[in-house]
This record gives sequence, C-alpha cells and structure tokens, in this order.
Amino acid sequence: MRNKRFFIVLVGALMFGLLAAVSVSRYLSSAQAYTKNLTRVAVAKVAIPIGTKIIPEQVVMVQFLKESSPDGSFESPDKLTGRVAVTNIAPREPITEARLAPEGTAGGLSAVIPEGYRAMTVKVDDVVGISGFIMPGTLVDVVVTIDPEERSGMQDPVSKIVLQNIKVLANGQNIDKPEDQREANSVKAVTLLVTPEQAEKLALAASVGKLQLVMRNSIDQGDEQTPGINKRSLLGGERAVPAPEPGSLKRERPEPKPAPRRVRVQAEATSSAVTPPVPQAPRASVEMIEGAKKRSVDFP
Repeated sequence: MRNKRFFIVLVGALMFGLLAAVSVSRYLSSAQAYTKNLTRVAVAKVAIPIGTKIIPEQVVMVQFLKESSPDGSFESPDKLTGRVAVTNIAPREPITEARLAPEGTAGGLSAVIPEGYRAMTVKVDDVVGISGFIMPGTLVDVVVTIDPEERSGMQDPVSKIVLQNIKVLANGQNIDKPEDQREANSVKAVTLLVTPEQAEKLALAASVGKLQLVMRNSIDQGDEQTPGINKRSLLGGERAVPAPEPGSLKRERPEPKPAPRRVRVQAEATSSAVTPPVPQAPRASVEMIEGAKKRSVDFP
C-alpha cells in the first residue's frame, strides 16, 4: 500500500516537473524571439533646442520593436554627433533624419533655412511688430505704405500688401518659441524667411516706404489679392461685417448681407386738384309742331 502511494507521488512529481520544463522552454523561446525582434533607437536624453549641434551626452539608446521603430531613426549615437537639430526635440523623443539638418550644416539660424530660401531682417517697433506678439514660426503679411508718383508738393500715398504668408524665423536673437506664447516679447527686429525675389521686394519696400507686419492664422495660407488703397478710396468707407469667432475658418464666416436698396417715390405735382364734373340743371323746353315737322325749343 505504501509503495503504491509512493509510486503515485513520484508519477505526479514527474508530470509536474515535465510541465514546468515545457513552460520554461516555451517562455525562453518566446523571450529569445522577442529579443531578436528588438532594435536600438537613439532618443533624446534631454531637451535639444532648435539650431544646436547634438553631442553624445544628449543621446540615449532605447529598445524598440523593429516594426514600431520610427522611420529615419539612428541605431548608434556616433552618427548623431555634430548634427544640427532643425526642430525642438523633447526628452525621450526619437531623433530622426527629418528633425536634423544635412550633414556639414553649421549650427544657429542658418541650419533652419531651407534650400532656395533666404533669411532677411527688418526693423520693427511696438506697432510694426504687433506689440511683440510675433514669435518664431508666426505667419505674417507685409504691407507697405508708399507714394508711387513722388510729385513735388503733393502726396498721394498708397497702402498695399506686397508679400503674403511669410514665416518668421526669429524675433530679435531668439530662434525658438517661448514656453508661454501669450506673453509679448518686445524686440527691435524680426527675421523673415523669403525667396530671393521676395528679398528684393522687401528691401525696396523698406527703403522707399513704411512697412507694417500683419499677423495671420497658422492654418490660413490662402492667397488674397487686393487692389491697394489710397486717400480717395479710404474715404469711401466700408460696410460693417459680423465679427468672426476666435479660430473660425473663412468658409465658416457668415456672408455680409447687402444693404437694402432705398427707392425714392416722388409724387407727381399737379397744377390743379382733380374734381368730379358737376351735373348741370335741366333746362325748360317746349315741343313745337309746324306742319309735318316737330321740333323742341329750349328756354333759358
């Protein structure tokens, strides 16, 4: 009886041992397969500001699944040393090729200028610079006020939008957005991202006229063609339109209703009043018979 119980316990122990060995084997195989599916990806250890060169102390390697690794990521920090960031890279954020300037690019403002574009600085004050609310990344239009004919003794200035949808690269010496964009930052100059042709227009406008920057919504990049305005058209006035809600799109704004046309009704003047005819009183008459003729004679 005792041998039978011992045999049952031994068989149970062997079965549980075999089950544990199979489970451990499967776990090790799964872990090995999972490890083979991992890859090393370089991420930012600390915040990397825009326009700065990356150093090894700013990079840390993290394991990512191969199918989840970002496109253009780096598997070694050595390939990142000396590269310049063209966007702000937050801590624990993967560093990809799209966030970096081409190899050999110098740090600073030149690193964020795309190929074919130029950076041009214009002077601003509290009015031109929209009270200091123009930040890097803001989109603006450039308005110039100029006297096109330059006649001696007479002035007929014209205001016209000459450049549209221009990106602000820097305000003052700052090429990074502030943490709190609700606070104004008073500066003396702003740097704009322009093409060579736009740089020529901007230089001429700044030398012969007065510039004014007009801020626009970051998602509003449409082309608005205006005829410009002079003194005569300025004094013509303008109809009132409903004020849009903050953040509303142009297609969502209500169209202004045309003013009702005023029709003047003029009464035709008559020289005399129109009165109905007055019936005349009947006159006395006598019927006279002369032979075969008969006639009626009226008496007054």
